[in-house]
Amino acid sequence: MTSPEDSSIDPERYHLEPLWAYVRGALGPDATPTQARAAGLRIHRFKRTHLARVERVLGLLRGLWPSQLLDIGSGRGAFLWPLLEAFPELQVTSLERSELRAGQLAQVRRGGIERYSVLGADVCAAPLRDGACEGVTALEVLEHLVDPRPAARELVRVARRFVIASVPSKPDDNPEHLRVFSVADLERLFLEAGAARVQIQHVLNHRIALVTP
Repeated sequence: MTSPEDSSIDPERYHLEPLWAYVRGALGPDATPTQARAAGLRIHRFKRTHLARVERVLGLLRGLWPSQLLDIGSGRGAFLWPLLEAFPELQVTSLERSELRAGQLAQVRRGGIERYSVLGADVCAAPLRDGACEGVTALEVLEHLVDPRPAARELVRVARRFVIASVPSKPDDNPEHLRVFSVADLERLFLEAGAARVQIQHVLNHRIALVTP
């Protein structure tokens, strides 16, 4: 289901399916771009970004081909929108601790993407049973935490097949980034959390851990 005015927004620049689901969820099934702009909806968050770390993680997922995934800290959707587009049958749940962002993300399901859902919770205390999720992704999350160890334990606990986590590999100017993980730091974090195996990849100022629970 799409808006009658989809052609007014360039599909080469925006992820249109989640964008229009968000607009419909917020304003109703017949909402138009003009109404979305008048309402102040922040549709710029659906712009295509082509981040190297996102492309690498999508490549890893194509090899793993899960049917269900928990994404931690989906936030503005830099990974979420490409994920939904690349895997049109994948059941995706976002775990988001920000009530504001969780509410915004929930509009996407309300607007028609029924394979997507949102769980408002903190990653350090996920309200999920052991092994509840086939796979878990956590891109740009762990470096924001004062103590990432409880989060790593929860990621490993709720994942049956794999965890994929990305973190910056060098200092940057983001004041919310509290730490930089070396390869040894990242391996130790997940091994001490109970993982059986940790493989580290490198991509443009980031490290990506593929973790086997």
